[in-house]
Amino acid sequence: MSQRQVLQVFEQYQRARTQFVQAVAELAARPQNIETLQNAGVLSLLRPLLLDVVPTIQQTAALALGRLANYNDALAEAVVKGNILPHLVCSLSEQNRFYKKAAAFVLRAVGKHSPQLAQAIVQCGALEMLVICLEDFDPGVKEAASWALGYIARHNSELSQAVVDAGAVPLLVLCIQEPEIALKRIAASTLSDISKHSPELAQTVVDAGAIAHLAQMILNPDAKLKRQVLSALSQIAKHSVDLAELVVEAEIFPVVLTCLKDSDEYVKKNGATLIREIAKHTPELSQLIVNAGGVAAVIDCIGSCRGTVRLPGIMMLGYVAAHSENLSMAVIVSKGIPPLCACLIEEHEDHIKAAAAWALGQVGRHTPEHARAVAVANVLPTLLAMYMDTRSSEDLQIKTKRALKSILQKCTYLPALEPLLHDAPPNIMKHIVGQFSKVLPHDSKARRLFVTTGGLKKVQEIKAEPGSLLQEYINTINSCYPEEIVSASYLHQAGSIFSVPTASFSLRCSWRC
Repeated sequence: MSQRQVLQVFEQYQRARTQFVQAVAELAARPQNIETLQNAGVLSLLRPLLLDVVPTIQQTAALALGRLANYNDALAEAVVKGNILPHLVCSLSEQNRFYKKAAAFVLRAVGKHSPQLAQAIVQCGALEMLVICLEDFDPGVKEAASWALGYIARHNSELSQAVVDAGAVPLLVLCIQEPEIALKRIAASTLSDISKHSPELAQTVVDAGAIAHLAQMILNPDAKLKRQVLSALSQIAKHSVDLAELVVEAEIFPVVLTCLKDSDEYVKKNGATLIREIAKHTPELSQLIVNAGGVAAVIDCIGSCRGTVRLPGIMMLGYVAAHSENLSMAVIVSKGIPPLCACLIEEHEDHIKAAAAWALGQVGRHTPEHARAVAVANVLPTLLAMYMDTRSSEDLQIKTKRALKSILQKCTYLPALEPLLHDAPPNIMKHIVGQFSKVLPHDSKARRLFVTTGGLKKVQEIKAEPGSLLQEYINTINSCYPEEIVSASYLHQAGSIFSVPTASFSLRCSWRC
């Protein structure tokens, strides 16, 4: 047999390996083929091909493994148990850029499923190799490595700390300064995943100088990049007053408000989230946002979108209003109540309704003036109906109950309270009747109206426990009127008796005015 014939055998074997691994990679891209490939023992066949002498076969084998591991956690776990990860990690520092990208893809596909699988990647020494890839000349390699690190860090603070300890953060900050948009996006996303777990991890990102570079990209025309930038700044700002102030000092206001008008829904949502995370900390930070026009911008944003995009804006208004009377009044003056009421009525998700109810409660809980502003929007019956609706989630019922209680305890605008007398349960009724008992002894006009509208009659129908707070309130109301007005025989004629104010009524009530 000639030398050529001998070499042909090897060439045929190489072609067969190439064809096999390419076919498997293509099949693995379709979910319907995954189970058949798994049952055929594809993982054990791909593993030796990672060490093949032909680079393209190695790369394609890694790509196929990544697609398989990406499909579900069972296959990702099989990759780990098959002792495949050490081969990938060893080759990361030696192979070409195509293999590095494919190997990083496998690590990302395995690590994304659970903290346990991500921990397996850490234990095989992959973090150090991935961090080395962040220094690679090729931006695609940097991107793939950054992506894998982000999927590991996002699970919990321990894994995130492991990524930090491997020295990833300074290199990720360098990556967001690179000209490639795709690399900027993934690096910003990874910094967000690291920052979200604790103030200490967020401080590590801040110490690497990330805030200034992230803030500069808020106005970048690329929507996907803006999403990640706003998310990263939010994850930093949420932890403490100091970190929030550092984000503000990067001069993100009023620039960030333009994001609330962006055509991309996620940019809007993440922009509102960033403002919310800053506003929640202190009255001073909330006042800064008000002064920058942030409240009005968020209100416009809530009015222009639907669904979960509204949620951070709703919560931001609640946080601002909660801090002080003046800040709550800023929400009222900016016409923030109608959009919150609209969210309560229009939205289908209970958690969004619950947030709107909570925000309205924060607006109305300060003074009678604040409570009146909420009450005149006719939202109290809606809150009561949601609280009493058995289909409402437990959280929605709790939030609406608390909102009602906090508004009712301050509300002295009786026309808004009277309709609630007909439907409220006892635990809410006591707050409603309590407000009547505070106002009626000092307001003769309100006393007349309370009779003519049937309110006094309704109070007599309330069955209160003797000696209870509710009964005390009822007794206080009754003491505002002559006995014959309170008695049932007169109540049935109340409308006719008081349809025209008489001297008799004036005389009866003058001593109580």
